[in-house]
Amino acid sequence: MINLYRKTAVIEGISYLILLFIAMPLKYFFDFPHAVKYFGWIHGVLFLVFFVFLILAAIKYRWSLMRIALYLVASVVPIVPFVLDKKLAEEYPN
Repeated sequence: MINLYRKTAVIEGISYLILLFIAMPLKYFFDFPHAVKYFGWIHGVLFLVFFVFLILAAIKYRWSLMRIALYLVASVVPIVPFVLDKKLAEEYPN
């Protein structure tokens, strides 16, 4: 379960970076709003999947509400999901 959560978190983090640093500039600097429309939709779906796996992992590993909140807040701050992924890899080795 932890590996599935970690992979989902990383993919969701990448989609967020694409949305912020590729799609948004395309929309606002090059007048191409379709990038945000489609990448925003993809990112939204990935965020929902991430949230489901976060809850499932929290139940399985008995994470505190504070830890769940930390992971939710971290998911909207660029680069932080990758830092947390490294910490989870250390905490839950294969």
